[in-house]
Amino acid sequence: MSFIHVQAPGLLTTVQDLGREGFGPLGVSPSGAADPISLRLGNRLVANSESAAGLEMTLLGGTFHFPEAAVVALTGSDFGASIDDATVELWTSVEVRPGQTLRLGATRSGARCYLCVQGGIVVPSFLGSASTHILSRIGGFEGRPLRKGDVLEIGSATKSYRKRTIGPRVRDCLSPRGALRVTRGPQWDWFPESSQRAFDAAAFRVGEESNRMGLRLEGAPILRAGAEQMITEGVSLGAVQVPPEGLPIIIFVEQQTTGGYPIIANVICADFRRIGQLRPRDEIRFEQIELETARSLLIEQEKLLASEELILE
Repeated sequence: MSFIHVQAPGLLTTVQDLGREGFGPLGVSPSGAADPISLRLGNRLVANSESAAGLEMTLLGGTFHFPEAAVVALTGSDFGASIDDATVELWTSVEVRPGQTLRLGATRSGARCYLCVQGGIVVPSFLGSASTHILSRIGGFEGRPLRKGDVLEIGSATKSYRKRTIGPRVRDCLSPRGALRVTRGPQWDWFPESSQRAFDAAAFRVGEESNRMGLRLEGAPILRAGAEQMITEGVSLGAVQVPPEGLPIIIFVEQQTTGGYPIIANVICADFRRIGQLRPRDEIRFEQIELETARSLLIEQEKLLASEELILE
């Protein structure tokens, strides 16, 4: 049995897997990795199943001591990682020797970095998932972010170490670029043409109050034509709600499962990982596409993740 000793937790480090789908009708949102593609790729690099639990670090990484040998991979954003002062590459599996310490600093790119360990992080399952839901304090390690002195159990390693890396074309294709792509929301027609044009053309900034529940955007208000009252309805991941003051909110992984604000648009599935890498004060724009295009982009992304050039050995 192997363990990770948390010497410093970072700003917000939690245990996450791919979430607990299917419990929205019971009021339980999926939670899970904010950037699921990075977690999936990290697990592939260390020969885990894609859904194995890893550590999600936000803006500032932690310091982790390994009493026993382990195989690890870091994916997502660059947090300037090192093992005993030797730089650790992103998107590559690395062998940690007994007694070594992995250190990560502040982000140099996006919002989140993922630490995957061969065997996965072992925590009790809640509704079929190891993911931490911070607001309701369920799942993960005691339902909370990590603290100094925590000891995490690692599952049994199943394979010997082989250096693996994500192919450069795959990394390039997954790199964030351009606007966040959206489809029209169910209440798109509640907004006048002037507001629709403004939403498509405006630049927004991610607010400081943003978190895993939702990203609050700052910028020119998107105003409605009338004062219709909306009956509360189910809310999907990536929905762009517009409260009365007109500043949009992108609903995220620890979302409320119902809401009463009109939804002007919805971020497409292929761009969910990009939401997870947005930092406070980042600037974003929206690009409207058709549903068929959104579906094609998701299929294209999944084909890329299943391609032979994904992992190089």
